[in-house]
Amino acid sequence: MPTILVIDDERSMREFLSIMLEKEGYKVMAVDNGNDALKFIRKSRDPETGSGHGFDLIITDIKMPKVGGIDILKESMSLNPNTPVIMITAFASTDVAVEAMKLGAYDYITKPFKVDEIKIIIKNALERKSLLDENISLKKELKAWHQFPDIIGKSEKIQKVFELIQKVASGKSTVLITGESGTGKELVARAIHNNSNRKDNSFVSISCSAIPETLLESELFGHQKGAFTGADSDKKGLFEIADGGTFFLDEVSEAPISIQAKLLRVLQEKEFKRVGGVKDIKVDVRVIAATNKNLHDLITDGRFREDLYYRLNVIPIELPPLRERREDISLIASHFINKYNSMNKKNIKGIRPEAMEKLEKYIWRGNIRELENVIERAVLLETTDNIQIESLPDEIKNYISEPLKTISDIPSDSLNLEDFLSKLEKDIITNALKKTRGVKTKAAELLKMSFRSFRYKLEKYNIENDKG
Repeated sequence: MPTILVIDDERSMREFLSIMLEKEGYKVMAVDNGNDALKFIRKSRDPETGSGHGFDLIITDIKMPKVGGIDILKESMSLNPNTPVIMITAFASTDVAVEAMKLGAYDYITKPFKVDEIKIIIKNALERKSLLDENISLKKELKAWHQFPDIIGKSEKIQKVFELIQKVASGKSTVLITGESGTGKELVARAIHNNSNRKDNSFVSISCSAIPETLLESELFGHQKGAFTGADSDKKGLFEIADGGTFFLDEVSEAPISIQAKLLRVLQEKEFKRVGGVKDIKVDVRVIAATNKNLHDLITDGRFREDLYYRLNVIPIELPPLRERREDISLIASHFINKYNSMNKKNIKGIRPEAMEKLEKYIWRGNIRELENVIERAVLLETTDNIQIESLPDEIKNYISEPLKTISDIPSDSLNLEDFLSKLEKDIITNALKKTRGVKTKAAELLKMSFRSFRYKLEKYNIENDKG
């Protein structure tokens, strides 16, 4: 519902406009002087940007004591030039009305005026405001799309991620990206690099879980000839290769404690020694780390250094799981359809509404990576122009969301709260094990618990399970 500010020192005119506009379905605020109008305009400005105001249209008389319509127009234009201002004038003041038009007023109407005429002017002014606002919004989305072409979405949560990337890209501080597996942490790291002053230099990445501890130190820091069996020549580490650029440490939670100490030194001193070396090597590297684990739990368990955590977590970016941005699923799915159409020389045009409904309701534990796999499979299997339900995996076709059972009323014969909560907790843990086919580590991740805490709960409730 558009909000209109009416300013007129003549009571009858003010009341007439208010009644007429409210009957048309608009929300109206009416004031009898320019001073109060300026206060309302300034008070309703955007608290974050310090600009704009909350009115969609302003209708003001030109001639009022002390603060007139021209003053109102100038203030409104300075705060929000897209908000139309309609001036009301008597025949004797048309010269002032023309001046107002030059200053940016949308239109002016002369007293006495026809009701139908002002209704049309107001309708057109609000339509113009709506188009301008929509144009600004589209430009912002398009700008973000071009800046981050591999990160797709229009949801509020992903737009906040876009905004954060834009703010931090030009800095040097370390970034810690958190989020479930498959949410696109490396894409965000690359977006930060590609929008930074380091974009023309190397983006180097490593997964700390993919390389054995015995080799990880050499990969990160390099080694000198003869440092260990097989070290037949000097080798630069990835930190040296990334000098001047960005180094992405994926799954940093899996780095052994011995390596964590060396990472801390690089972050603090910007230098390190190669394995078997004695010389300090200086580097200029921006470090971006990522994890799908709860580092606080790992710190408590003694598996992650607290001082390293604070060095990494200067700028935290948390990526939402796909189930929390369901409005993005259709856009992401379309992107993958285009990708796998091209790879497989197919011509799938889209997804049937009933199939899309299934995709949007599914829980997506593997997030975007899982959605990509589903679309790749569907593109290959589909024989029509659009993906049908039949081309989706059984777990998606047959998925039914399971709302948690809650208790809203206390039974008349009382309730043992401790027993009730214990039973509820046991049921949730049992269901988590079922969903992960008995794999304890995955069940603990699903419930966002440390494995130590999860194992304690299994013993507490005597839940039998064979898988790790």
